[in-house]
Amino acid sequence: MAEKKEIKTEKIEREYIIPLRHRWKIVPKYKRTSKAVKAVKEFLARHMKIRDRDLDKIKIDKYLNETLWHRGIKNPPAKIKVLAVKEGDIVKVKAVDMPQNIKFKKLREEKVETQAKKIAEKKKEEKKTEQEEVPKIEEKIEKKEEKENKAAVVEAGTEMEKAAAKKEKHTTKVQSPKQEKNQRTGYNQSGRGR
Repeated sequence: MAEKKEIKTEKIEREYIIPLRHRWKIVPKYKRTSKAVKAVKEFLARHMKIRDRDLDKIKIDKYLNETLWHRGIKNPPAKIKVLAVKEGDIVKVKAVDMPQNIKFKKLREEKVETQAKKIAEKKKEEKKTEQEEVPKIEEKIEKKEEKENKAAVVEAGTEMEKAAAKKEKHTTKVQSPKQEKNQRTGYNQSGRGR
């Protein structure tokens, strides 16, 4: 039988200061920042020893991307300090030094995420307590429905007795079979004008 070989995934962490000016200086102004992004990927592919220098295996953090783009397409930074973490074949890159506005944006988003997690946990706890309370509530509802059904049966019985008594009250006179027939069919001789 073939034995399973354990593949160790090495986690390599390195910090680099990447020079960008000499790369974006040779392209037109309207392509400078996109060239700077590509230069970051090429630099890391070379220094982190990515096989075949495949740029798709390098993942840039959104805050690093915003740091590169925050001054626009025509004026990227001349150099940037990054932290590269290699896990297997994939390299994840984060910005070390960021402008103040991007730092505040990052802090705000982290705060929103933590609050969202707290809210989600509270909802889960509430859901659990609701699930525990549901059988109790269902029992109470069933008991209440039983009481209401009994009360409705008693009430319906009294109403039927009242209706029967009222009917008997109006039909106490002895009638001939012909009069009973006319009363059932709604035929009234007095309505014919005689």
